[in-house]
Amino acid sequence: MVCSCLVRLLKWAIVIAIATFAIQFWLETKTYLFDDASIAKIAEKYVGLPHEEAFAKITPVLRDKYGSEHFLQDDDMQWIFVNAGGWMGSMCLLHASLTEYVLFFGTAVDTVGHSGRYWANISDTILTGSFRQWKEGELKSEVFKPGDTIVHVFGEATAVQWSHDTWMIEYGRGFIPSTLGFALADTLFGTTDYMTLFYTLRIYSKALLQETMLVANEWYHHVKEM
Repeated sequence: MVCSCLVRLLKWAIVIAIATFAIQFWLETKTYLFDDASIAKIAEKYVGLPHEEAFAKITPVLRDKYGSEHFLQDDDMQWIFVNAGGWMGSMCLLHASLTEYVLFFGTAVDTVGHSGRYWANISDTILTGSFRQWKEGELKSEVFKPGDTIVHVFGEATAVQWSHDTWMIEYGRGFIPSTLGFALADTLFGTTDYMTLFYTLRIYSKALLQETMLVANEWYHHVKEM
C-alpha cells in the first residue's frame, strides 16, 4: 500500500517536472508581443500628468503600436480591486495572454505588504506618486519616483509600499496563470470578496480568449497558405 502511494507520488513528480521544464523552454524560445523597455518608453512620455489623463493618452498609443485587436475594448475595461500579500490596490487590465499582460495599477491610499514570488518578470513604470521596495537579504529599502521603472524578476520576493495616489503601468512576462494563486489568495481566504474574484476571473478569461482566438486565426491562415 505504502509502495503504491510512493509510486503514484513519483509518477506525479515526474509529470510535474517534465511539464515545468517544457513550459520554461517554451517561455525562453517563444516570440513576445511586448517588451518592458518599449512599455516604459511610452509611459515616460506621460509622467507627471494626472493619472486619469495619462491612462487616457497611453491606451490609444499602445493600441496603435501593437494593434487594437490585442487589447480589450473600452467597454470591457474595468477598475478592479486587488488584495494580495497584505496590500490593496486597483487594476485595469488592457491585455492578457498565457505569457504576457499589460495593465494599469495603483492605489488611492497608502498600502504595504509582500510582493509575492512569480514565475514571471514584472516591470512597473511609475506615473505619479512613489513606491518603496525592500529586497530580500538587504538591510535598506529603495524609493522610486515618477519616471522610474521597477523590475521584479522571476523568483524574487520583496516588501513593497505604495504612497497614496501612486499610479503606474505594469507589464508581466512569464507563465501568467501561475501568478493567480498569489493574486487571488487574499480575496479567497481574507476579504472573501467573491464579487471581486468574479470580476478578476471574468476579465482575464475574456482577454485570454480574445488573444487565443487571434493566435488560432493566425495559425489557421498560415496552415491554409502552406
